[in-house]
Amino acid sequence: MPTILFPSPIFGPVISRRLGVSLGINLIPEGGKLCSFDCIYCECGFNASNAPRTPRPKREAVAEALEKKLQAMQAEGNLPDVITFAGNGEPTMHPQFPAIIDDTLRLRNEYCPKARVAVLSNAFHCERPTVREALLKVDDAILKLDTVDEDYIRHVDRPTRHYHVQDIIAHLAAFDGQACIQTLFMKGMTPDGFNVDNTGDAYVLPWIEALRQIRPRRVMIYTIDRETPTQGLLKATPKELDRIADLLRQQGFEAEVSY
Repeated sequence: MPTILFPSPIFGPVISRRLGVSLGINLIPEGGKLCSFDCIYCECGFNASNAPRTPRPKREAVAEALEKKLQAMQAEGNLPDVITFAGNGEPTMHPQFPAIIDDTLRLRNEYCPKARVAVLSNAFHCERPTVREALLKVDDAILKLDTVDEDYIRHVDRPTRHYHVQDIIAHLAAFDGQACIQTLFMKGMTPDGFNVDNTGDAYVLPWIEALRQIRPRRVMIYTIDRETPTQGLLKATPKELDRIADLLRQQGFEAEVSY
């Protein structure tokens, strides 16, 4: 099974398809995965196969490691375009997430004020006021909504506890147009016979209707880029992604495509 697990708490910088030169913050223990989704396409593998064996990094350790890295990058004259919360799972699950966001913004302002701060999140925990408030402070809260089809979500995103998509849409709408939505499109068939193709109108049009409720600042669509832990998954084609982007733009959305 392919697995890409990132160092913790800081990794990179890496070149991101969507964000440029990205310095990563991983709030999941190094060598483990911890997420409220268990997506069949996740490059970090499945939750059960990569359970963490060490605690999450504490707030103080994250700030110390980030400051040290930014000092080194500043000395090299190679500052990041963006500081990105990503890594081996869901960053907003960290119990000190709001405080870590405050620390990160302070350090960004001190060492690289032109850099953006982004959070890649599955949006599962936006129901928590403290999480939503923290996400509203960053430059780019990039929140996942792969579909509005509950059956597809159960088979593909595989939430680890109760997930109701209409509740998630309401929580995303509460960002009042300040959130970015990220959606992965793909094709293929899982080994147990589930068709994962969400590029057709049966999936795309109801998803666009949900976006009309959410009113995101930007919609980021992409496809799988690396080998996946589930066999049989295929990339959406550039033509398919461009068609979806055109539909978004016709509805007045800013659409960004990563092939």
